Amino acid sequence: MDKLIITGNKNLKGCINIHGSKNSALPIIVSSLLSNENLVLSNVPNVDDINNMITLLRGYRVKINKNNKSIIINSKNVKNISADYDIVRKMRASILILGPLLSRFGYSKISLPGGCAIGTRPIDIHLKGLSKLGVKFEIENGFVIAKTANNLSGNKIKLPFPSVGATENILMASVLAKGETVIQNAAKEPEISDLGNCLISMGSKIEGLGTNTIHIQGVTQLNKASHKVIPDRIVAGTFIILAVMLNNKLEIKNVITEHLESLTQVLKKMGANLTIFKRSILVSPSKKLKSHNVVTSPYPGFPTDLQAQLMSLMCIVNGTSQIKETVFENRFMHVPELNRLGANITLNKDKAFIEGNQTFKGAQVMASDLRASVSLVLAALCAEGDTIVNRVYHLDRGYEKIEVYLRELGAKIKREKF
Repeated sequence: MDKLIITGNKNLKGCINIHGSKNSALPIIVSSLLSNENLVLSNVPNVDDINNMITLLRGYRVKINKNNKSIIINSKNVKNISADYDIVRKMRASILILGPLLSRFGYSKISLPGGCAIGTRPIDIHLKGLSKLGVKFEIENGFVIAKTANNLSGNKIKLPFPSVGATENILMASVLAKGETVIQNAAKEPEISDLGNCLISMGSKIEGLGTNTIHIQGVTQLNKASHKVIPDRIVAGTFIILAVMLNNKLEIKNVITEHLESLTQVLKKMGANLTIFKRSILVSPSKKLKSHNVVTSPYPGFPTDLQAQLMSLMCIVNGTSQIKETVFENRFMHVPELNRLGANITLNKDKAFIEGNQTFKGAQVMASDLRASVSLVLAALCAEGDTIVNRVYHLDRGYEKIEVYLRELGAKIKREKF
């Protein structure tokens, strides 16, 4: 198991190119199960979640050739087996194979998925949505067993909550279903549009991406295609927040700036000095930063995946800030660890109250999930003295060798095993 040792208060400078989106690449890789033809993907991030998904699909006899940031996937000889629990338990995104396997075989058996311990994130929305396409489910000995007597049939499906994963699962299952499927109250995240655009390039008929109503007209087969994964807006947001915290000049490149509007609007209200270009954001030193109140919500609202990072910033600005978490009920596990570094944060149910004007000081801390991990890294980079961040395998799920990126910008950070 690895740990990061970070010496704080180092000036960072230069530019950083943001890698491809993990949350886009995962369902897009899974979508290859729907076709017998090659799917060629570029700008795929080299992170553990992606590598675990590749391992999972190879267990189904999918051929995957990986080269730098590109992969070639062929599912012609896929074999419908029970998904490997040792892989599935590591990431909740593994549930996304359910829809494509049902579409292709009419049967699937997959272990209930794992992932970050940030809430229940039930899969019942997935199952109820897929059942509208003609699927029957059983939960038995920790497995989801799904089957359909005939081919999947299109239907109108209204989601009780705009779940990203459920929208993706139903979308993938619907492209080969008979007739038309309409997903109402669909999630509008850019990653869903990216998946949909990849499916369209494969021959799917989809309209309404980026809105809350998606129309899918089923087709009989999908073709070979190539697709470039969009940049990771959460990784980009993380480095933007870091530059603001350190009050350094840093340019974040290879971003789609409109995907970051909810963050940049908040940061500007807090006093951050941002110059926004079409595909990059320049962070320059600010004169004074102030507190702000934020409520997390589905896209285009403020992303829950940037909540922990923003909280680290709020600890050092003037005034008292508040964050209300509405997406996941257990996403404040970083708070005790930030307090160990010198923060003054109190919790009341779904709200965090952050006293500003604090000074972070180095200490030993423990990572609990992916975004909590990086919030501790941000605080450590601004802290006096050395900080040791333990259990950084969480970080590796979504950030490519973050210590290498940071050292190139001037940070003093190293990885050690313990």
